[in-house]
Amino acid sequence: MASRFIESVRQDIRLRGYSIRTEKTYLYWIRNYIRFHQYKHPRDMAGDEVKQFLTFLAVERHVAINTQKVALNALVFLYQKFMARELGELGFSLATKQRSLPVVITRHEIACILSQLQGRDRLMVQLMYGSGLRATECLRLRVQDIDMVNCSLTVRDGKGHKDRQTLLSPQLLGSIQSCINKALECQRRDNKSHVGPSLPDALGRKYPRAIYQPAWMFVFPARSTCHHPISDVLCRHHFHQSGLQRIVKQAVKAAGIDYKRVGCHTFRHSFATHMLEDGADLRTIQELLGHNDVKTTQIYTHVLGQHYTGNVSPLDRLTVP
Repeated sequence: MASRFIESVRQDIRLRGYSIRTEKTYLYWIRNYIRFHQYKHPRDMAGDEVKQFLTFLAVERHVAINTQKVALNALVFLYQKFMARELGELGFSLATKQRSLPVVITRHEIACILSQLQGRDRLMVQLMYGSGLRATECLRLRVQDIDMVNCSLTVRDGKGHKDRQTLLSPQLLGSIQSCINKALECQRRDNKSHVGPSLPDALGRKYPRAIYQPAWMFVFPARSTCHHPISDVLCRHHFHQSGLQRIVKQAVKAAGIDYKRVGCHTFRHSFATHMLEDGADLRTIQELLGHNDVKTTQIYTHVLGQHYTGNVSPLDRLTVP
């Protein structure tokens, strides 16, 4: 029963065009919800059971606030979109998330980390910092997204299903061209077996020859081919995010920067903060990062020792005899 039901939910998620990551997350929480209630069918449950599950996560499991929200979103999708049933007032208030400041590292620390890397690994970290990219945005770059002439990158289907353009440092052009050449050689080898890069949505069916076009090749392809999770077609995906995370972790450790919690997203935070330090306005940084609201971007003004408007601590103006 549960297996057929879950498959029905999966098909509905795909019909609505949700990402694979969202699909996996929603199905994970829906399964957990069903297990929590001893495999009772969701049609026989409603708001009270949802509230019990969310309370269990908060009180017994002590999950983070964002985790609570994701679980709630999954169950709202299940009832209101898939089953077309209103949950009504749950009488459950998610805890208010305390604002936390992002971890930012200095330019010197970034240089130390980069000095531990070479080739493709170095370029991926340089792009996250130099262009303000999320890890997944960096890994999903295709040849057509690189504008060598105007020194810009196009981020496609970023967070919130938005496209945007951001900066590309001219000093990276040579490294990127080298990576593209290697990627295209990989594509030519794959094409001999009628294999190519994985394609978004149904584009592979609409344009079956797209796998032979250099524009669609990933700049950072995976080392091996795999079967597409939806179409089951043999293809080559991009380099996996866990691999990039491991690269960053090892480089941070080798650089001796173990006094800060540094991950892939730290380079994006540092990009925004250093842009502010250099005099860029918030609106520009908002566009480069792809934030919906400038309030999200404003958090970077709070991590500067010297405020981006030039304000300094009153202690610095105090003369002590």
